[in-house]
Amino acid sequence: MNNRRLSMMRLLDSRKKFTARELAMRFNVSVRTIQRDLDHLQQMGFPLYAEVGANGGYHVLPNRILPPLQLTEHEAFGLFMMIEYLEKVSDFPYGSIRAQLAEQYFSSLPVDVQDSITRMRQHIAFLQHHCVQPEPMTTKILSVAVEKSKAEFIYTSRNGTKKVEAYPLGIYYEHGYWYMPAKNKERILLYRVDRIQQFDILHRMDGSIPTLKDWLSSEDNRASVEVVLQFTDFGARLAESEPLFKPVQQNKWCGQVPPDEFPFMARKLLSYGPEVKVISPVELQELIMKLLQSSLAQYSHNKFL
Repeated sequence: MNNRRLSMMRLLDSRKKFTARELAMRFNVSVRTIQRDLDHLQQMGFPLYAEVGANGGYHVLPNRILPPLQLTEHEAFGLFMMIEYLEKVSDFPYGSIRAQLAEQYFSSLPVDVQDSITRMRQHIAFLQHHCVQPEPMTTKILSVAVEKSKAEFIYTSRNGTKKVEAYPLGIYYEHGYWYMPAKNKERILLYRVDRIQQFDILHRMDGSIPTLKDWLSSEDNRASVEVVLQFTDFGARLAESEPLFKPVQQNKWCGQVPPDEFPFMARKLLSYGPEVKVISPVELQELIMKLLQSSLAQYSHNKFL
């Protein structure tokens, strides 16, 4: 396919309507040449729709099947591996990473590239944990966030089940789970998507709701306390994979943490066992000791305690 036809595909895919004469003027060719190009695009499956009349023109059908990408062999390898990995992510928004999508893409590749990928698959694996959610909610949440609309949903947490009204900012994927920050009254709270049920749109919009990217990059203005942690050598290596504790320098971590986050941080630190010690503050030390005592109480009937 020549560059003009590729450029024409991108132009028409912008969802605008163009007449053959407008396209001819834009590409500096004759109307007859443009019509041949449009016929060629339709024959290869590009979903063009032509409207006749004074306000007519060519545009692309909604819910269309997009044309194949023009990739190098290495780019095809990379795209296949990426699709295969993303298929394992539960409830990927808009269902775009469908089951067997990697195989569909694989079957469209040249035989020699298929052979290379078949051999490559024997030497790569994706072992990251992925949560299996009971109901797909991500597409609906993302659509509501883009529209800055209010949502009502049932949420189950450690404190029980309750009905919530909030404005979703978006969703992000971390450690095998989808998370939804949402503005609830005057606070932005974090909800795990797999704990959400009966998600409904209230069609009340608020243009002041920040985007997810704005929220992630914003400074935390809550009152904070300095936390100092001392890791063992092994603990410091474990902390390298935990964004919360970056950077650890000389096995020590210092940072400002809002007291509201102490319960979350205490449980996170318990997973490190003896590989980390809280130097300060006392409040965090006491919270960890209470959690440890609760754990030990489950075994208080055992003779060896």
